Amino acid sequence: MSANLLLAQVILLVLGTLAVGTADPERLPDQVLKAVLAILLTAGLSQLRPKVFLKLATPAWLFALLLLVLVRFIGHGTDTSPGTKRWLFHGALQFQPSEFAKLALILMLASFFARRGVYRKLISATGMIALTTLLVLIEPDLGTTVLMFSLGIVLMYAAGVRFTNITALLFALALLALPWLSIYLERHPYIFNRLTSFLSRGDDAQNVVVKGLDQIGMAHRDLNFGGIWGQGPEAPRYPYFADHTDLAIASVGFSTGLLGVTMVIFAYWLVVSTALQVGQLAARVRPMTPNLHGASIMATGSMYMIVGQAFVNLAVAAGIFPVTGVPLPLVSYGFSSMLSISIALAVIHSALREVKNALPEEEQTPELIAAD
Repeated sequence: MSANLLLAQVILLVLGTLAVGTADPERLPDQVLKAVLAILLTAGLSQLRPKVFLKLATPAWLFALLLLVLVRFIGHGTDTSPGTKRWLFHGALQFQPSEFAKLALILMLASFFARRGVYRKLISATGMIALTTLLVLIEPDLGTTVLMFSLGIVLMYAAGVRFTNITALLFALALLALPWLSIYLERHPYIFNRLTSFLSRGDDAQNVVVKGLDQIGMAHRDLNFGGIWGQGPEAPRYPYFADHTDLAIASVGFSTGLLGVTMVIFAYWLVVSTALQVGQLAARVRPMTPNLHGASIMATGSMYMIVGQAFVNLAVAAGIFPVTGVPLPLVSYGFSSMLSISIALAVIHSALREVKNALPEEEQTPELIAAD
């Protein structure tokens, strides 16, 4: 296993546990158990070779599509978003198929490009991305849809599709989507209202005085109270909605201060550097086999799945983006996201080991911090 990735996962899970303990102490035992299971899952799956993930790609993607279709018929929303259908329930267990669908799309596109190449395959790959994102879009879950679509574009680029072809594809899809945009917003007015509320946020200072701070304002207050070293997980604080899920970074900042927030960013940087190392090492292997090509694509996609989601979540907490409902990977409370991110880390572990073993011994390089 990669020491860098393991360190990143431990840092994020520990800080996530502190965040949940700070925001909702009753959930702490559950979060600790899930964190342990997440590490064990990553450790177990990381022992598989990339070709195993590539062979499982097609059934995993088809199963993900089936789950997304089932959400339309038997799915449920939440108390805060009853008009949506994003979750499948089974007793006390609830599962969000879109989290698994992002990972399945990574495996499917990596397998597709590794087996068939990138030339004259753009239409087929686009169809896979469009079908998966469309099923998420109609839940509706616009935040996850944007992340998933951008993930598909990143995978195309990582596979070797020309940038000019990707640009032309995006332009064509934008033209096709424009006529449907107004219809979509009319059917789901809360999305438009959320955007307009975000754009007008802070314009009326009197409303802040009368009604109190909004969700983002409360998160900023927690971050300010945390200071450099934090107030500790047991310090008195004002609870607010999503302080253990979408805005878990504010709970991290309150309990551990700027130091904890910096450690979160450092952990995601470790994920980025390790995944990029996979691509750099794979480019030096001659000949490039389909398995190595697929491993490199999977590592890049898994990295973007983790860090792209983290970027959106942190931008929301900073007040740069409107609230999207995207959790902070391995930090926010929620088992569906934690499972998918843990598997994505296992994919990067596996890919790194594969490309290192394929290099001549004299070209093998250590990791930035340590090597196995």
